[in-house]
Amino acid sequence: MRRHNHCTTIRLGECLLINLARPLIGEEEQQLVMEVLESGILAQGPRVAAFEEAFAAMCGVEYAVATSSGTTALHTALLAHGIGPGDEVITSPFTFIASANSIIFTGARPVFVDIDPRTFNIDPKGIETAITPRTAAIMPVHLYGLPCDMDAIMAIAEDHNLFVIEDACQSHGSAFQGQRAGSFATGCFSLYPTKNITSAEGGMITTSDPGFAERCRIIRQHGMPRRNYHDSLGYNFRMTDVHAAIGIAQLAKLDRFNKARRHNASILSQGLRGVVVPDEPEGYHHVYHQYTVRVPQDRNAYSAEGSPGERRDALQTILLQHVIGSGVYYPLPVHNQAYYVNELGYNLQLPEAESAANEVLSLPVHHAVTED
Repeated sequence: MRRHNHCTTIRLGECLLINLARPLIGEEEQQLVMEVLESGILAQGPRVAAFEEAFAAMCGVEYAVATSSGTTALHTALLAHGIGPGDEVITSPFTFIASANSIIFTGARPVFVDIDPRTFNIDPKGIETAITPRTAAIMPVHLYGLPCDMDAIMAIAEDHNLFVIEDACQSHGSAFQGQRAGSFATGCFSLYPTKNITSAEGGMITTSDPGFAERCRIIRQHGMPRRNYHDSLGYNFRMTDVHAAIGIAQLAKLDRFNKARRHNASILSQGLRGVVVPDEPEGYHHVYHQYTVRVPQDRNAYSAEGSPGERRDALQTILLQHVIGSGVYYPLPVHNQAYYVNELGYNLQLPEAESAANEVLSLPVHHAVTED
């Protein structure tokens, strides 16, 4: 492949680095933000309501509830389902730590089930054996932009009368069997700057249950069903109209952005050799929040000082020398993080997640990268 610097943004010596992620903010976002600033209505106003309505339509659900971040969306959704101390929530160990932390925030306990090495998502075959009398919910994580096997997960949840909270923070616009992520059950999205679309910071909860949507609205605004009347404990998890204005403009570009990511991903998958490229099983629609390859370990080549991940890390260094950015998401599964081991007492072996952590490497395919 030829390498051109016109699609890059970060100066590295005399070259420009093809960076792993880059939000594209244009005139549309700037104009809507200026309109909000001029209106004087800056928080939880008409732009938030408009963004919620448009986001719900994108997902194919009746309601969306905007929050201050993807983490607060997850936290709010768990609380609105009544999950708290004594409960267990089954989830993936191979994810950003906010997925599991949001469960901890409620007083419940995450129960980790290993991943499918082909998709990096939670393996439904392991969910059933992890269910106990304390299990209250399943939180599948649609990692890297690829949805989980929602047919299998929803069937298990129905059999055991469990809530499902889709962590779709990386999967705006992805689909399973033609149905959008965030519409199978309760959906939670992040709008952080590196996501497929952004509101600079923010989150969104999606649902078709009017009662659940109202509980989420009350929790995000200090437990107020009406102004200055607090019927329950709540939080300040609101979105501002400034953030919503950016989100409205970005949402209108989502399909175009995702199409560009899929196109760039297809070029890499056709051209790369020596690594395992991402899989898109039949019936799945991947939106490539991250284009993540596996760099197979060569255990026989390790020196006495060698370590897992060495081959992947060496490739990352070589890419940087060729001004190509990359990232490791994630180098340590949640169940092996120091807080979870030392403070919460986790002592698990989840070999597929641990193997993936030593082999994954994400490459640039975002919508600002050109085909050249």
